Amino acid sequence: MARHKCQFFGTPGSLLQCRRFVSDTQQAKRYFISGLVQGVGFRYFTQRAAEKLNISGYARNLRDGRVEVFAMGTAPKLNELRSLLERGPRFCSVSEVREEDATPDPQYERTFVISNSASGLGTDVNN
Repeated sequence: MARHKCQFFGTPGSLLQCRRFVSDTQQAKRYFISGLVQGVGFRYFTQRAAEKLNISGYARNLRDGRVEVFAMGTAPKLNELRSLLERGPRFCSVSEVREEDATPDPQYERTFVISNSASGLGTDVNN
């Protein structure tokens, strides 16, 4: 969904013109982060970063040792998130961040959740 902002300009008596800026179109991305990324607070780091950037989605551990992040937000915010994922939290070691386009999921429109593993989504208390 795109929101448009208009900027009006002109002189009195002339026709006003409106410029549209499509700067906040929502996109969805899926990131697969490899390295030492489980057991080091990576999902919680991701959740805090996503909330600060107004990004929704989820982070979950995968059985192969990677972390998967599904994120919905504007392109600039998703780029910021990717940069943070490449760095990760203290005590982690990121070797690769693979990015894929994804389809927006209305289930995650308003929140960012942490999942225990690929077997199910939802908030957990263990990392």
